[in-house]
This record gives sequence, C-alpha cells and structure tokens, in this order.
Amino acid sequence: MTLVKANDRMFPAFPSLFDNFFTRDLLDWNNSNYSGADTTLPAVNIKENDDSFTIEVAAPGLQKDDFTIHLDRNRLVISSEKREEKNESQDKYTRREFSYQSFRRTFTLPETTVDGDKINARYTDGILVITLPKKEEVKPKPPRAIEIW
Repeated sequence: MTLVKANDRMFPAFPSLFDNFFTRDLLDWNNSNYSGADTTLPAVNIKENDDSFTIEVAAPGLQKDDFTIHLDRNRLVISSEKREEKNESQDKYTRREFSYQSFRRTFTLPETTVDGDKINARYTDGILVITLPKKEEVKPKPPRAIEIW
C-alpha cells in the first residue's frame, strides 16, 4: 500500500475502482494460505483451460473420506476433518495422544461460467483435484466460414 502525506498526516492511498477492476482475480479466489485462527491451510493451485477450471488442493496424509465438498449456489466449499487418538500402555504408565486436523476453503464461482451439475473430484497421492467444467455457451468456438449469398 502506498502512503501519501496530506496536511502532515499519513493516509493510505487506495487504488481506484477502475484499477481494482483490472487487477483483481476474475474468479475471486481466496489466495491467502492462513485462516483467521493463524492455522495453515493447504496450498491451492487454480488452472484454467478452454473447457474447465481445475482446483488442486495439497492435502497429504488424508483419505478421500476425510473431505467434504459441496456447492451452494455459486459458492464451492471444500472442508476436511480428521481426528486421531493413540493409546500406548507400557509398564506403569499409559500415554494417550489426540490429533485433530481441519480446514475449510470457500471459493466464489462465476455463476454464468461454471456448470455446477458437472463438477467432479478425485484424490490421488495427497492432491485433491476438483474439475469445474465450463458451460458450453462460454467455451471458445472454433472459427467457421460464413457463406456469402
């Protein structure tokens, strides 16, 4: 953020609405890797091609059953919760350890671009891959010849 001096006081200079329109991300993805509670969230890659968007979530050590993905209107919510309990008994002591991992990521999707009925997901080698197909009407069309009458 740039600071400007006005009347011997420092004020932040905010980008204009015009600048913000051209510099912000089209899909309004939340690129922050930290939650409000200062816990680390899984890294996310987002890719686009002519047919779809792909979200890759790095979440090693989880199983596919640990994830919940749902679409509510134009909001895609990816969450995970994993609880583990370990008990160790040796000689005269017992040790009990608990482990709890969870995260939740929400992405606002462009309603006019993504075909919500065709979203699919797979989990392989620690990466959750969610494919968001584009609606047919927004996919690029190949060039066509137009007949002259």
